Amino acid sequence: MTLRLADIAQFLAGLNAELIGDPGLQIERLSTLEASGPQDLSFLSHPKYVAKLAQSAAACVIVAPAARQAAVARGACIVVDDPYHAFALVTQLWKQRHAPQAAPYIHPSAFIDPTASLAPDVSVGAFACIGEGAVIGEGARIAEHCVVGRGAQVGAGSRLSARVTLADGCRMGARCIVHPGAVIGADGFGFALHQGEWVKIEQLGGVLIGDDVEIGANTCIDRGALQDTILEDGVKLDNLVQIGHNVRVGKHTAMAGCAGVAGSATIGAHCTVGGGAIVLGHLSLADHVHVSAASVVTRSLLKPGNYTGLFPIDDNAVWEKNAASLKQLHTLRERLRQAEKAILNSGHIEEKS
Repeated sequence: MTLRLADIAQFLAGLNAELIGDPGLQIERLSTLEASGPQDLSFLSHPKYVAKLAQSAAACVIVAPAARQAAVARGACIVVDDPYHAFALVTQLWKQRHAPQAAPYIHPSAFIDPTASLAPDVSVGAFACIGEGAVIGEGARIAEHCVVGRGAQVGAGSRLSARVTLADGCRMGARCIVHPGAVIGADGFGFALHQGEWVKIEQLGGVLIGDDVEIGANTCIDRGALQDTILEDGVKLDNLVQIGHNVRVGKHTAMAGCAGVAGSATIGAHCTVGGGAIVLGHLSLADHVHVSAASVVTRSLLKPGNYTGLFPIDDNAVWEKNAASLKQLHTLRERLRQAEKAILNSGHIEEKS
């Protein structure tokens, strides 16, 4: 299947896209600049890659106005203010045209409790289980082996991939995407230490997820202890992310793979958390805080900005020496203070004499 450049440009009309070249050109594939062939559409989003533009064999390239001249010199192009955004939208168009949704169906092996409420056009895959009083919204897709617990809710147009668990009482908004193996609403890690033994604190809250949220494969979002764990609209979580109980994540915040947020932390809106980074419990991050990969956030970050807290990688022997020196920083600081004080006192005595 192919798409005409004219159709792609029309799809991007809301971005004030300008097509330069043959509108009847047929596009067979979306690709990178380096790998593109003569029937492919690609994009240039960063000026530092402009040298690759002339070398690309792509049939058409989506570019910013600053790269217009270079793009026209090599062939067809679509000029928009934000090429990366435009290309993202084109990938959605491509999937709509080339991988259309199957007609709604309910597999015979699926279990649906008689008290559950399903919109007429819902799909439910093989061996899925939908519990008592669950509500599945219009156009939702529940894939194979999913579990939607008692009283849980799935919003209109949301998609649960294979083996997703949405536990009892947890709620999800519209147009959410949950990738395979994610668990939403497992018990939070709550225990009271009594005479050397851990006593379980029952987790009585739920998980509340807004609209347009995407949750990666094998990510876990724990239910709240007393109140809900909350992910606001537009949050994006990568694979293997851990969200502890009673965490609140603000609108349009994104977290990369293996990030972890401990219980009762509050993450603001439009934040990013890099892969493998950790946010300790009960801390707050302001809106527009960006945490670098592998950092450990040990205090609240109340001002927008970029934050990094990690020990740079090095040759192991050098790293061990630096780590040993780091452990002595407090002692060295005190010795330096004493030396400064002695020098100042010595100078004061000499002046008097």
